[in-house]
Amino acid sequence: MKRIRHYLSRLKSLDVRNMFVVAASVATESGKPRAIILVDMALCSVIYQAGYLDYQEFEFWSLNRRERRTWITSGNANSIVVKYNQRAFREKFFDKPTFNALFNEYLGREWLDVRTTSAVELQQFVTAHDMVMVKRVDGMSGAGIQKYRHADITSYELFRAELLAHEQYLVEAFIVQHPKMASLSPASVNSLRLITFFDGTTVHVMEAVLRMGNGADVDNYGRGGMYTVLDEKTGIAGFGAFDKFANTFDEHPLTGTPIVGFQVPLYDEVLQLLDTISRIVPEIPYVGWDVAIGEHGPVIIEGNYNTGVFQMKPSLTGNKIGLLPRFREVIDF
Repeated sequence: MKRIRHYLSRLKSLDVRNMFVVAASVATESGKPRAIILVDMALCSVIYQAGYLDYQEFEFWSLNRRERRTWITSGNANSIVVKYNQRAFREKFFDKPTFNALFNEYLGREWLDVRTTSAVELQQFVTAHDMVMVKRVDGMSGAGIQKYRHADITSYELFRAELLAHEQYLVEAFIVQHPKMASLSPASVNSLRLITFFDGTTVHVMEAVLRMGNGADVDNYGRGGMYTVLDEKTGIAGFGAFDKFANTFDEHPLTGTPIVGFQVPLYDEVLQLLDTISRIVPEIPYVGWDVAIGEHGPVIIEGNYNTGVFQMKPSLTGNKIGLLPRFREVIDF
């Protein structure tokens, strides 16, 4: 029944126009008629719970039925969230200031909630840090994130009013990242998405992803960034990265920093941090953590109770088997 409700919810919010655009792009890439792609997209939605963006990103058009069953789709990921992450505790992760208050010890930066801060206090905060990031409390995929400097702001009364109007309630000091991470793309904080599952005894690191910007202030895939999957035990990138336009890169196009073989610095400390923070809210055992490598060690950016799963394109790796078998070794869903 939950699966049916989730499917109907997805169907209700379906962006048909964008689906046709994506289908046309896939048709060009695959050499198959768009009508065939659209029918196959619809079938995959029912059989594998794969949205049309899953279909494109994971190149379902190139997979046979056995291979398709091994990929974690948006529907599969939602099944884990529904089964394990207790609804009453999701607000601790959904509302960013609430999350920051709970995990303040591990943030490595100062922050404030505009809703409870005067214009004078806001000015003092921005002046003290010079550069800040503002965020929507419920923002996803980098939406609502902007960078400001003290010199950019002429009136803090107006600035605070604008932040409130756009629901950008969270203001944070800018993270100064480790020089090796900055070597990828200095304009953005290049972060890790690490998916963990706490079974009540052991914290399992299910996946590790390296995200990097490509000239923008953020590294999010949906806003021009790119990603590659890391070895979750070592923090080493075994493949190049790709962006949402299916461009692939063995080295960063702006800085020339090699991506294949890139070793995330202080990765042992990252794993130690994950083992600690994943136990704080045991009622939310499945989390996608966004972690930055600061100058002095890893820090949390945020935690996502409804995380999606990052899987490398088959055409990039030559591997047509997804992560579903590995996830099911640990998680019963």
